[in-house]
Amino acid sequence: MDQFDHISVVKKANVYFEGKCVSHTLLFADGTRKSVGVIMPNAVLTFNTGAPEIMEIIEGSCRANIAESAWKTYQPGEQFSVAAHTRFDIEALNNAPVHYVCHFG
Repeated sequence: MDQFDHISVVKKANVYFEGKCVSHTLLFADGTRKSVGVIMPNAVLTFNTGAPEIMEIIEGSCRANIAESAWKTYQPGEQFSVAAHTRFDIEALNNAPVHYVCHFG
């Protein structure tokens, strides 16, 4: 799916790590929440989840280390899951940004 229909968008962006990751929150009529964003290259970013997350890679490639396990590379069309209250590291590869959708819950 290339787009989401019938949603509300929170106007203010979520800006993390001095602009190295920027996303917008999407709110669906059924209460579902997602974010769409971009991770800039050349930095390893560390996130801590509050709720379970599925990170869907839309464009670009990245590597992720979930809960201090082994690093794994992800390409467009792939996704990875992170449990609630878990730390993960992510890094954009090939000197290109990573576009993603984060599915919460």
